[in-house]
Amino acid sequence: MKYSLMTCLSALFFVLAAAPAFAGDIPAPTDVAKAPADAACTDSGLCTKILKAGTGKEHPHAWDKVTVHYSGWTTDGKMFDSSVKRGQPATFPLNRVIPGWTEGLQLMVSGEKRRLWIPEKLAYGGQPGKPAGMLVFDVELLSFERQPEPPPAPETPADVAAPPEDAKKTASGLATRVLKAGTGNAHPDENSKVTFDYSAWTTDGKMFDSSIMRGKPVTVPITGIVPGWAEGLQLMVVGEKRRMWIPENLAFQGRPGAPKGMIVVDAELEKIEKMPDAPPVPKDVAAAPADAKKTASGLAYKVLKEGKGKEHPTASSKVTVDYTGWTTDGKMFDSSITRGQPASFPLNRVIPGWTEGVQLMTRGERVRFWIPENLAYQGKPGAPAGMLVFDIELLDFK
Repeated sequence: MKYSLMTCLSALFFVLAAAPAFAGDIPAPTDVAKAPADAACTDSGLCTKILKAGTGKEHPHAWDKVTVHYSGWTTDGKMFDSSVKRGQPATFPLNRVIPGWTEGLQLMVSGEKRRLWIPEKLAYGGQPGKPAGMLVFDVELLSFERQPEPPPAPETPADVAAPPEDAKKTASGLATRVLKAGTGNAHPDENSKVTFDYSAWTTDGKMFDSSIMRGKPVTVPITGIVPGWAEGLQLMVVGEKRRMWIPENLAFQGRPGAPKGMIVVDAELEKIEKMPDAPPVPKDVAAAPADAKKTASGLAYKVLKEGKGKEHPTASSKVTVDYTGWTTDGKMFDSSITRGQPASFPLNRVIPGWTEGVQLMTRGERVRFWIPENLAYQGKPGAPAGMLVFDIELLDFK
């Protein structure tokens, strides 16, 4: 799996970071421990077995969008994910998943169900927080949608190994060189949202991500990008293209699963927008007030704005919300409001406090939740610790 800009963000959409445990898991296949003798194996080490024949002769390409039902287990028979259990198929570009999936689904036709034994090197490669070792998936390809073939990969810069003498260096250690001049005098700042195209390499010339290959520029808050990248973009004007040599201490800082050492980025800035102001920190952020209601689980909440109607989402609903989250010391760690875009997701794919709390709401309602750690991230490394406070407005649900 490529390490995309979405994983470069320093302020992550934390709510979706923790998948729930499943009650009544789908039983593991009897051959979950290893591929049986009648499985077909490719040169990469992927092994597969057809469980149900499909129809037609067309196969998806690596860049096509697929819709699937699937369940996944580790080789000890523990299920770690299942769209079947959630009751909702998954749709995604095939080139944005683990390599074993990208390879395996290209062998399939619509309607086919296949079991995949994916070795670790084609799965998560030992990435912390991800299922380890070989993984086993039952995948049913419901349909696929042809997408335009992506353009050829941008050429690796000749100076990818180190910044040349004519590169300018900042006090932080970032080196940059203008490849194409832009227009105007306006630069992004820390309150900006930027739209840009980019390609990124490690210094050995290996490209690890490119919006150009995906055929769509990215739009992100500038504070959500690794520090060196954010610093380099703030030097630019609209229309400018610039190469950046970002040292490791300004890039991924040795983060497991991320590119190591210096990275090299070619970025072309297309648009600068002012970000909405961050919501004020609640006065009662430190603890739930006396007039807050409390559920049996320990979740506390207080209605800030009444909603409309009597319908509530269920755990399997897809909800659209605006929200902001703080730790109890008043530090904001995430906000759809400052990104200027509401968030949509299945309600059973978020932390337990969200799954429980949002089901109490009606459309248009805004509620403050105090979510204890056992209903939040439970000490998960890299996630906000302790009790979390969220202001959530339920815009819609299906």
